[in-house]
Amino acid sequence: MVRIPVIDFTNFTKGNAITRQAVIKQIYEACDEIGFMYLQNSAISKDLIKQAFTHSKSFFNFPLEVKQKQAWSDEFSNMGYVGIERERLNPNKPGDLKEAFNINKQAAMGIDASIVTFYDRCTEFANTILQAYALALELPEDFFTIRHNQQNHTLRLLHYPPSQTPAKPGQLRAGEHSDYGSITLLFQDDVGGLEVQTASGEWIAAPAIPYTVIVNTGDLMQQWTNHLFCSTKHRVMIPNDNRVNQSRYSIAFFCHPNDDTEIACLETCQKEQLPIYPPILAGEYLLQRLQATYGNS
Repeated sequence: MVRIPVIDFTNFTKGNAITRQAVIKQIYEACDEIGFMYLQNSAISKDLIKQAFTHSKSFFNFPLEVKQKQAWSDEFSNMGYVGIERERLNPNKPGDLKEAFNINKQAAMGIDASIVTFYDRCTEFANTILQAYALALELPEDFFTIRHNQQNHTLRLLHYPPSQTPAKPGQLRAGEHSDYGSITLLFQDDVGGLEVQTASGEWIAAPAIPYTVIVNTGDLMQQWTNHLFCSTKHRVMIPNDNRVNQSRYSIAFFCHPNDDTEIACLETCQKEQLPIYPPILAGEYLLQRLQATYGNS
């Protein structure tokens, strides 16, 4: 049975040439086989992660009318508060049983110093991961980082409230979907519910593992690599036990290339087949996905 691998990232950041190469190989295999991995030793402190979750819980505890004052200013701004059932990550299913607050770098500076620091540490960690991705694909180490240097990333605070009424047919806490960008960093509490779909179509649990960060490949990285690295469908299920009465919290850091970056099949990924996708600008792709997710709400 396929399992999500756990990789000690210090062997890349602080290791010698041999241990670095071993981690690069592990990352390549994880991205190729399942598109998800747990990275240990992220260099993002436990205290900072705890502060981010504390801020998240404080925000979601506000009355709805307060949160709505920070709702998206336009339909596809991708910044601000998103109410329960407003988002449908699976456009063919009812709205998701979650609420979210999306933050970019500029917005973080107006919220809280700890959120700014958390955003910056996530950016630094993501850049280091992208360096490993580049080396795994036989590219210059800075190939991806220079194409992410405008920091068009989204920090997303997520709250899945306790179920008050029966769900609609097909409704989940988060419908099955793949992420839009290059890579995602995910921090989650221990309530659980995240599931990942394997290549064979099986759904497997991705619970929280202490002192790790889940990293998964997004759609644009999949297009860049001609499906060599897979952008895997995942979802958040409604618990079938007493956890249904508990809130679930998670924090996602979505890494997105600069909007004007052309996403075209990498030469090192054309060894076995011709490009699957036509080139597209990263910003155009993001807008297409947002329109699919919110356009019919």
